[in-house]
Amino acid sequence: MRSSLLLFWLLLLPAFCIAQAAPEQGGREVQIWMGGGHSVPGGKKNTGAFNAGLRYGWILTGTHFTGFLRGRFEYALDAVPVFLVFQPANTAYGMGFDPLGLKWNFERHGRFSPYLEITGGTLFTNHNVPAGANAVNFTDQAALGTHILGAKYNWSLELRYMHISNAGLARLNPGINTVQVRLGVGRFFGRPGS
Repeated sequence: MRSSLLLFWLLLLPAFCIAQAAPEQGGREVQIWMGGGHSVPGGKKNTGAFNAGLRYGWILTGTHFTGFLRGRFEYALDAVPVFLVFQPANTAYGMGFDPLGLKWNFERHGRFSPYLEITGGTLFTNHNVPAGANAVNFTDQAALGTHILGAKYNWSLELRYMHISNAGLARLNPGINTVQVRLGVGRFFGRPGS
């Protein structure tokens, strides 16, 4: 109960702060994040995941489209120094790198800046993931979330689908599908020199 209340206040507090600038063309995003979740149908069952990392992003465009699609395109990289896979056979510890982060930041609505994202990367673990498969895997991901803009920092809260698979590097390739909740804290910076 205490953890739930603490999480609630951590998520709500930034909404009462003066809003930080939203993503703008030529700007950058820096963020630390952590997330976790559990396996869903379509792959190995009874598997959980926890990961934490660092993000650096570049807002590449000004606003495009009209109506609810109006927004800006961002390219991002994630370093993932902490990646745990809790599987029935063992717990695999690892790290990863996501060199492909394609993010659409929708137009800001008050203190909220929603986004959609697709990401691709690699995962290296000390045990085979899933057990009996391979210690080198690829991570395909899709996320829906929002930034909650504050005076100095912004929070992000998202729901992320992640597929972990060795893409045929090993004979056995059952894959793992997880749905995760991710929480991050970071900043948007304006154009260099602005």
